[in-house]
Amino acid sequence: MRDLKLPDQRHPEKAHRPDNAQPQKPSWIRVKAPVSQGYKDTRDILRTHKLSTVCEEAACPNVGECWSQGHATMMIMGEICTRGCSFCNIATGRPDALDVFEPGRVADAVKKLGLNHVVITSVDRDDLEDGGAEHFAQTIRAIRHQSPDTTIEILTPDFLKCGPEVLELVVRSKPDVFNHNLETVPGLYPSVRPGARYFHSLRLLQRVKELDPSMFTKSGIMVGLGEDRQSVMQVMDDMRAAGIDFLTIGQYLQPTPKHHKVDRFVTPEEFAAYEKAAYGKGFLMVSATPLTRSSYHAGDDFARLRAARLAKLAQA
Repeated sequence: MRDLKLPDQRHPEKAHRPDNAQPQKPSWIRVKAPVSQGYKDTRDILRTHKLSTVCEEAACPNVGECWSQGHATMMIMGEICTRGCSFCNIATGRPDALDVFEPGRVADAVKKLGLNHVVITSVDRDDLEDGGAEHFAQTIRAIRHQSPDTTIEILTPDFLKCGPEVLELVVRSKPDVFNHNLETVPGLYPSVRPGARYFHSLRLLQRVKELDPSMFTKSGIMVGLGEDRQSVMQVMDDMRAAGIDFLTIGQYLQPTPKHHKVDRFVTPEEFAAYEKAAYGKGFLMVSATPLTRSSYHAGDDFARLRAARLAKLAQA
């Protein structure tokens, strides 16, 4: 994994920012260091196939558990993002050209890992005319060819600078779950996600449902950035109005002193209350815990999500 002790080298765009103290994590946040053989086997397969993962690039706290079980979230289109969100640990800069062989290597790794469910995400690629939509579609097709029984979840950028046809291209490739994270409440976008637009992201997910009503949609936010409960409830309402099926809520963890500060650590009891409220608003599936991340237990959650939809249809 990358050395997080060198924030100025990894995040030069954040070097001018004052340091934010990193508070001590409470007991419910702490996780064990990755040491298992399963972890090492997954790491070796990913290294052999020259693949990046958001697990490493975003310093996910669940990497030890997930990799021990052979699960990893593949991050396509390079390790350098064209945006500089204040919460994110992925490097910002000028990305390299797309690797045309990457979709095939991803598919090979999925097959070798024996995944029943795979999550594919990417950096933002505002330098590309289609934002990387065709690369997503090629990756999905390559996985389908080699592992036809594997279900595919994609976690996409917002395609903010692209025409509407690029989203249609991705939807036509038929992922099983289309995920795009809103990340935070709209009032915090200027400081947390300045390169994005809240209502554009919301509309993106709504449009997916319009293009393919049978496709599951998913989105998530972080808490502990300075939001209040009322604003989180409003985001839930906005998501349901856009037809989003699956909600994830997790604790924001500050990667380095140069990143957005942790406003507070939300308690497990508060997360449980958010989960209860979200189910009451009609989400088919909700994951709200301190360590929840978009792809954490994604395969198990997808199975439950599909079962929830079938149960809902049976009641109709």
